[in-house]
Amino acid sequence: MKRTINILVIIMLIAFCGCQMSNGQSSKLTQGRPKSKTNEEWKKILTSNQYYIMVERGTEPPFKNSYFDMHDKGVFVSAATGDVLFSSDDKFDSGTGWPSFVKAVDAKKIEIVKDNTYGMSRNEVIEKSTGLHLGHVFDDGPADRGGKRFCMNSGALIFKKK
Repeated sequence: MKRTINILVIIMLIAFCGCQMSNGQSSKLTQGRPKSKTNEEWKKILTSNQYYIMVERGTEPPFKNSYFDMHDKGVFVSAATGDVLFSSDDKFDSGTGWPSFVKAVDAKKIEIVKDNTYGMSRNEVIEKSTGLHLGHVFDDGPADRGGKRFCMNSGALIFKKK
């Protein structure tokens, strides 16, 4: 019952608030990074969904995305750069409706930044080389695997099967 209530609260918060930052915050995070591009350049490279998630810092609906229930073996690469970010070996079923991981393949490929939008304080996960949005990280992951839950948007990732 508690899990169901938590899921409903998460869904309502996302539906009400979304996961977007102002354009000013977005551009601050992407400026001067080695693989950064202008918004117009990203529009040519990314699909509209990828652009919404990564550049506009949006979120996809829970349980209605490509990878939340995927159990194939392989790696998840950035939709923007193709860099390997997460592995199926570190993926777990969080019950939240988004693909969740206990860690990144290489911690140097991601960065955690404060996200204080919409009256909430969260830790946003961005791709370090671009500053683009991937998702958020929480401290409610499996305790026996480090306790982190990297809650990612499927639209920010591309799966490469082993």
